[in-house]
Amino acid sequence: MNSPLKKRNWLAFLADHGMVVVLFLLAGILSFCTWAEQHPNDAAAGRALATRMKSETDLSAGVILIAREEAEDTPFIQGLQEGFKSLGVSVRQVARGAPAQAREVLEKEAREKTLPAAVATNHIASKWQVLDRLGENFPSLSKMRVFFPQSYYWPNFLKRDNLLNIANQIAVIAILAIGMTLVIITGGIDLSVGSLIALSAVVTARLIRDYGGGVEASNLALLLCSLGAIFACALCGAFSGGMITLFAIPPFIATLGMMLIAGGLGYLISHGESIDRIPERFMWLGRGADLFTLPNAVVLMITLYLIAHLLMTRTVLGRCIYAVGGNPEAARLSGIRGERVLLTVYALCGALAGLGGVVMASQLKSGAPTYGQMYELYTIAAVVVGGTSLAGGEGKVLGTLAGALIIAVIQNGMNLLGFESNTQKVILGSVLLVAVLLDRLKARVN
Repeated sequence: MNSPLKKRNWLAFLADHGMVVVLFLLAGILSFCTWAEQHPNDAAAGRALATRMKSETDLSAGVILIAREEAEDTPFIQGLQEGFKSLGVSVRQVARGAPAQAREVLEKEAREKTLPAAVATNHIASKWQVLDRLGENFPSLSKMRVFFPQSYYWPNFLKRDNLLNIANQIAVIAILAIGMTLVIITGGIDLSVGSLIALSAVVTARLIRDYGGGVEASNLALLLCSLGAIFACALCGAFSGGMITLFAIPPFIATLGMMLIAGGLGYLISHGESIDRIPERFMWLGRGADLFTLPNAVVLMITLYLIAHLLMTRTVLGRCIYAVGGNPEAARLSGIRGERVLLTVYALCGALAGLGGVVMASQLKSGAPTYGQMYELYTIAAVVVGGTSLAGGEGKVLGTLAGALIIAVIQNGMNLLGFESNTQKVILGSVLLVAVLLDRLKARVN
């Protein structure tokens, strides 16, 4: 194989799969930059510590548990208690609070005839002076060992909670990006999705408060109110599509007008205030986690991407969308009703924006007209970074998912590394420009 052909193949590979490569490179770089010593403080760490203490010392005299009153220490203490209970070890006292509470408990135990066998605590509390100098403070307890979980090294970026946080934070933008991908493949654009998020959240919250029963709303009422908001946003999307197809208004102008209309409606419906009379169980969609402890919003996002991938690769509608975006005249001569395709695509985009608004309302347990600001720009960025051509006719839904994840990873990594907000904007803008450059490179290769 000659050199020019090899070069062409490499360029084609990078153009088609460059964003996936970039995603893995970013993950590797951020993993290296956030490599740090970890101090486990969860329930599993508590159970593991109880087992280790049982194997290393005689606990027949019982143990003392010490930790802060902070909520993040509660799972650790619960894990310790569960572990010691299963091992048949007696927990003499549990001291939660500041060093003063720990000192009070230790002073009381130091006066007992039978001294406790050991103290179980976490890394932070073990550094308290009352425990760090236990023998000096309480000579009678000088032989009593202080146990805490063993530390290990691991990237902060790859911690499970951080990865789930990335996925959960990008869920709404990623859902919007599905509809935006379809729109951009047809050669259009939709600037209204951010305002439709706010409209959907406000309509959902208003319907629940005024017609669904408020905080006493049933599950059926919550579902119907959410579907009502999604349907309203689908109508807004269909209206934009109608303006584009029936009156040949440029997509930029038509959706810009809808952006202003939807934003204004959100303020009118909510009277400019947040609506928060929503039952706790409504948060199941945005914050709940049922399947393999994955957030329900993430499960919904993955499901929608699989459906959208099948739609674009296995259905007539998907082929028509590519045809209309690639060459509208050829599509027309082939018998494809481009007007119907565009109307369907913009309606779907509006419906997905409505669904994103429902998810956001569920996450925040309220609806406000300020939701979704700048989301249209982040959504377009995710689509372009994912490899969809702004010229239309080219793009993949799964590529959009990669683009959304890249943006989320960059933002999360910059937060972990302490970058200020203005610096983050510069970097995200640079990433967007690189994505457009890759799009031009792909067009040149083809």
